[in-house]
Amino acid sequence: MASDNTSGSDLGWLLEDLVGRVPFTRAAVLLSSDGIKRAVHGLDVEGADHLSAVSSGLWSIVRSAGKHFGSGPQARQVVAELDGALLFVTAAGRGSVLAVLAAPEADPGVIGFEMSRMIQQVAKALETPARNTASAAQ
Repeated sequence: MASDNTSGSDLGWLLEDLVGRVPFTRAAVLLSSDGIKRAVHGLDVEGADHLSAVSSGLWSIVRSAGKHFGSGPQARQVVAELDGALLFVTAAGRGSVLAVLAAPEADPGVIGFEMSRMIQQVAKALETPARNTASAAQ
């Protein structure tokens, strides 16, 4: 499967390292919280776009649930167990989300730990700056 690296700041190597280090991990996408992909490893363009959209939607739903039922809109992680895959979605710095797709044999604890470790090490680089919608409309 082709690897799509769409990062303007070339963050794809971080995702490649994560996927290469963690057993049974298939792919990873770094995206803005509103679904714009920033870096990809292990997926073609169509797959990366789809995973970005799904991950953004899941993240939005979980944040809404946290706001309504929890103590605020902050969420830690979403884990979806699919037929044939595991999907992990977690905050990755201000305005950013990290999605990891893994085989069902993967150890969720290891994947969650490695995602958190990577994010803590490079959180500032993963942040997505807010878009200025006023200047974009001019």
